[in-house]
Formats: sequence, C-alpha cells, structure tokens
Amino acid sequence: MAYAAGVDVGSTQTKAIVLDETRRIVGRSLTETGANVMRAADTAFREALASGDLREEEVEFVVGTGYGRYKVTFGNAQVTEISCHARGAVQLFPRTRTVLDMGGQDTKAIRVAPSGEIVDFCMNDKCAAGTGRFLGAAAVALDLPLAELGPTALKGERAVKISTTCTVFAESEVLSWLGKGKKIEDILLGVHESIAARSIGLLRRVGIEEEVTFTGGVTKNRAMVETLNRRLGLTVNVSDDAHFIGAIGAALFALDRIAAGRAPASPAREGA
Repeated sequence: MAYAAGVDVGSTQTKAIVLDETRRIVGRSLTETGANVMRAADTAFREALASGDLREEEVEFVVGTGYGRYKVTFGNAQVTEISCHARGAVQLFPRTRTVLDMGGQDTKAIRVAPSGEIVDFCMNDKCAAGTGRFLGAAAVALDLPLAELGPTALKGERAVKISTTCTVFAESEVLSWLGKGKKIEDILLGVHESIAARSIGLLRRVGIEEEVTFTGGVTKNRAMVETLNRRLGLTVNVSDDAHFIGAIGAALFALDRIAAGRAPASPAREGA
C-alpha cells in the first residue's frame, strides 16, 4: 500500500493529511503554526503519522503547501495553496466550480475546471479585512472567544454597518458602536456581513459558478456560512474536512507523483 502526505502550513494553523493509494484519509493532524514554522510543519506531519499508526518510511512522497510550504524541509515538492485548495475541493465535492478559501490572513476566490485545474483566481492582497484576522480583531474588542462569535452573531436582528476596510481599525470601530449602545450580537452580525460582502466581491471577479465550495478555518463559523448562503442565494458546500482541504489537495498531488514514478517508460520509436 502506497501512502502520500500533504502538509499545509498556514499563517495561524498547520494541517497535515496522509492518504493511501485509494485516496482514503488514514492520518491527520492540526496544530498551531506559532513562530517556528519549520517545527510546526514537522510536528503536524509526525502527529498525522501517529494518528494513522504509520512510520515515516511508509510515506513515499510529501508535498508542502501554504504560505510556509518551503519550510516543509522534509517534503519532496511544493505546490501553491491555490492549486491545492482547488484540487482538494473537487475531490470532496466533484461538481465544484468555484472555491472560496477564507484563512487567517487572506481570502482567495478560485474558479476551477471539472478536473480541479485552476481557471482563474484572485485574493485580497491589500488587507486582511475579509479574513479570519478581522474576526479575531472583533473578538478581542468584545472580549469574546472566537468560538462564540458565530453563535452570538446568529442572534443579531439588525446588522450594524461596519465601514472600516482595515483590520487595524476594526477594533476601534467595534468599540465605537458598543459605546453608542448597539447590541453585541448586532455588531457581530455586521462584522460577518462585512466579511461576506468583501468575499463575494472577490468571487464576482473570477465568476461565480455553482457549485461553490467554502474552505479554510472560518468554515467552522456557522454565522459566516449562513451569511454567505443568504447573500449568494445558494448553499455553499462545507465539509467536515473543510479545514484540511489544502492538505488533502497537497496529498493528492503527492499521489500523482508516486503514480508518475511507477509509470512504465514509453518505448523508443523506431529510427529515433
């Protein structure tokens, strides 16, 4: 049995996936990236091996992805997170044609072909206003755990308009609305509406085609999922493994490399 691994080193968390040759997940791990990116990659990989009761030598190929992909020093190759999220999304939801990946520091909109290949993409390269970091700033301002942001926002009835386009000023604006007597749930609903609006703006730039698959850590936020559904007028695909889709895509590319290495050489042509 052949095994392949993908290690997705994100800005806040590092994920690792081990697949067998049937593309079944046999090991996984998620850890905080922290300041030592190389150590986070190594820890995630070893924890994924342990979860699958595997030895390192059983894994034939490792692909690193994410912003820290070049810190996966034990890896055999690196592939961009855009390609990996597209590939992973189509693996889990074969009819995927648009991917929205919302991470801690950036958000990416990707349009994909049925094969999982990228047709077009764009990302918020100017600021983190439409990302998980924006939610983090709101959490700090309201002194709430991140896990409570979604459930609290779902209780909102009249979303407060969040006008700032910069994460740096998000905390100040949230505190300002709080000082004006606005309810916490309405402020948070406004934060989610603001992030969703910016994300949909990115999606429109690449073209929104059904099905839309939502990936990244923010998928765990139910209010964000529901806000996107309402504003898009459809139901986005969200997998229980949404957090791992980049790592899954990386592991699939690793399986491709294993298969290519086993393919018989083409016979030489006569007279060549």
